[in-house]
Amino acid sequence: MKAWRVHANGEPRDVMRLDDIPEPEPGPGQLLVRVHAANVNFPDALLCRGQYQIRPPLPFTPGVEMCAEVLALGEGDAGATAPGDRVLASPVLPAGAFAEYTLADAATVRPAPESLDDAEAAAMHIGYQTGWFGLHRRARIQPGETLLVHAAAGGVGSAAVQLGVAAGARVIGVVGGPDKAAVARDQGCDVVIDRRETDFVAAVKEATGGRGADVIYDPVGGDAYNRSTKCVAFEGRIIIVGFASGDIQTPPLSHALIKNYTILGLHWGLYNTKDPAAVAACHEELTKLAAQGAIKPLVSERVPLEQAADAVQRVAAGRTTGRIVVEPSRAGA
Repeated sequence: MKAWRVHANGEPRDVMRLDDIPEPEPGPGQLLVRVHAANVNFPDALLCRGQYQIRPPLPFTPGVEMCAEVLALGEGDAGATAPGDRVLASPVLPAGAFAEYTLADAATVRPAPESLDDAEAAAMHIGYQTGWFGLHRRARIQPGETLLVHAAAGGVGSAAVQLGVAAGARVIGVVGGPDKAAVARDQGCDVVIDRRETDFVAAVKEATGGRGADVIYDPVGGDAYNRSTKCVAFEGRIIIVGFASGDIQTPPLSHALIKNYTILGLHWGLYNTKDPAAVAACHEELTKLAAQGAIKPLVSERVPLEQAADAVQRVAAGRTTGRIVVEPSRAGA
């Protein structure tokens, strides 16, 4: 089978290599799956660079989420999963999702929503789970509150926008450029701010009558976080989702004390071990929202397996909107 593998750490385009390797064999509690669609995430680039919190042994295959078909079961309890099932899963590294076949942990797979195609389903798992846990479990967002979303036209940001709208919030999206502004409006933002043209701090204060945003969803970090503290509302909550800017800030806690806001960290992956029942319940809620049309992953590109390295590099550079999804069965260009 064909699979992208990283043999040394570095930039994705430089270190990812498309190899011919044997099909993996499922161990106890694992599933062999055929990958129908694998969503490209920023952590894929961090894995390639050796900068992610998980460092799989070399060589490894990146790709952290997928929609796949179950082919075979390893020994042990596979739950209700059976061959032929269409599922969402995070693969078992070092065998990632940018491959024709890979492995998944039977205990963590979820039924793929019938209302979404393979590419949309592949993009629903991590980004929307992260958004739901961030907004509902961590920030306890309420109808009528103002939600500020950074990188609102990206894959992670657009998921938060849709979930914010579904929760009854007023959503302000911050983007970089007019094309991304149009995308953010289409996703449901009530107010869109192009940070390249407008000071988003002043714009948020104007849009909220000086109050500021009740909840701020920040997958960017760096200056985006620093400036967010200037427009967060009294008793507001800032959710730290990631650091796509590459800058990890050290917040002055005295400022949080003086302004009376809360800084919330969110590492969604921990819930898979700390509270798997909550992850399952979240998936059921997301499936319902998808069936109602309240959420729908923004898939901007569908590319063949041969273009996966380029796709990871472009996502890492922040030059994309929505999601790029790799489809191994799609014919190469």
